[in-house]
Amino acid sequence: MMMRAGLSALLLVIVGGLGASATHLIWHHENRDDTKGVSYTDIAGAYHGVTADAPLVRALNRNHPPELPEASRKVLIDWLASGRISEDYDNIDLGDNTPGAIIAANCVSCHAADAADPVARRIPLKYFDDVKRQAFAKNIQPTDIKILAASTHTHALALGTLSIALAALTLGTRFAKGLGSLLIGVGGIALLVDLGAWWLARGNEIWVKAILVAGPAYAVSTGLSCLLVLADLWLPTRRTDRA
Repeated sequence: MMMRAGLSALLLVIVGGLGASATHLIWHHENRDDTKGVSYTDIAGAYHGVTADAPLVRALNRNHPPELPEASRKVLIDWLASGRISEDYDNIDLGDNTPGAIIAANCVSCHAADAADPVARRIPLKYFDDVKRQAFAKNIQPTDIKILAASTHTHALALGTLSIALAALTLGTRFAKGLGSLLIGVGGIALLVDLGAWWLARGNEIWVKAILVAGPAYAVSTGLSCLLVLADLWLPTRRTDRA
């Protein structure tokens, strides 16, 4: 009974560690793109790097909004390229044709917290604090290679050892030939792909998608393996199981 209790406690520690790891990843990666929450851009920025035009520039270049006068569109495009986005937003030296006035007159009716359009409502432009999130280009540098090497060293040895120990426990359960074997296979392959993709993504962004798939796959398979071992420890043993 003490062996079962001790093993169960350690397995629950691993499950809790997976949850803490997910929380840490969210806190570590979110807001790289200056937007709340973890997005694809956050992950791509961390492992590959991201350089992209400001969302306002992209919108203006694709003729949005279509009713915006061309003279006003040019003022906004020149302002966004000027390097004086904060200084000239409502610079009185520019007269009535300031970027702030143009945005207020042509954009805020749709891009407001109470707007009818649910898509536009998520991109408010009423205040400069809102505008600046859309006005600056994204230039996210990938994680320093020395930090990446240290992180790989830590994760590879720790998670590799943990996974081998958990695989041994899973192989000792009554579920070893079915679900247990599947989880061991998925977990091992996912860990290899995840850690390898950290490095491959530096040269090719396509590997960012591998990280997004392999990381969660490893966490889920590891968590389920823990639950499988817990089930085997505490479910009643049938006579056929003992044979």
